[in-house]
Amino acid sequence: MQLWLCPLIAFLLGSIPFGLIIGKAHGINIREHGSGNIGATNVLRVVGKKYGVSCLFLDALKGFVPVVIALNLIQIEGKKVGLFHIDALSAYAVILPVAEQFKGQMLHVITALAAILGHNYSPWVGFKGGKGIATSAGVLLGLMPAGVALLILVWVLTFSLTRYVSLASIIAAAALPLITHIGARFHHLHNDKSLPTLWEAGTWNKPLFYFSIIIAVLAICKHRINIERLLNGTEHRFTRK
Repeated sequence: MQLWLCPLIAFLLGSIPFGLIIGKAHGINIREHGSGNIGATNVLRVVGKKYGVSCLFLDALKGFVPVVIALNLIQIEGKKVGLFHIDALSAYAVILPVAEQFKGQMLHVITALAAILGHNYSPWVGFKGGKGIATSAGVLLGLMPAGVALLILVWVLTFSLTRYVSLASIIAAAALPLITHIGARFHHLHNDKSLPTLWEAGTWNKPLFYFSIIIAVLAICKHRINIERLLNGTEHRFTRK
C-alpha cells in the first residue's frame, strides 16, 4: 500500500493552492493581479510581505511533508532515514532489500515529483498553478538537506546581485543537477572519509540525480515568460529600501 499511497498523498498535498487561499482570505483573486501566478512571489507583491513569506513556507511544507512520509514508509535495508526519522511512521515501513535500492530511491523521487506536479498543475485551479520553486525546495530539503543549503546560497547571491527573483530561481534550478552530482562525487559511505565515496562504491542515488535534472527543466520552463521579460528588460525588479 505504501508504494502507491505516498505519491498519491504527495500530489494531493502539493495541489493545495495556498497562494489562492491567502488571496481569497483578503478578498483578492490572486490570479487577477500582478503576474497572475498563485506562488509566493506574487502573493508578496499583491497581498504583502508577511503573507508572501507565509505562502512560501506553506508551499515548501507541502513538498517537504510527503517526502518525509515516503522516506519513513519506504526504507532500504541497512540505510538510515537520516535527519527526518519518525518512529511512528517507521513502524509501518516497507523495508526493501539492498538489491532493490534503486526501486526504493525511485519511489522517493516519484513522491517528490508528484508533490511538485500537484503544485504546478493543481486540479483545484483548472490544472494550473505556480512555478514550483518553493515546493521543489521543500522536497529537496527532505531528500538532500545539505544540497538545499548550497542552493539557497546560490539563490541569495544571485538575487542580491540582480534583485530579480525569477533570475535567482532560474540560476538555482540550473545549479541543482551540478550540486547533486558533486554530492555523489564527494560524499563518503557512512560519512567516513576512510571509506570510498558513494560515486566510487557505485551506490550513489541515481534516481535523485535524474530527478534533479527533471525538476530543473520543469522550473526553467515554468519561467519562460520571465525569461522573455528578462531579455526584453521588462521583468519586475525588487528595489532596495
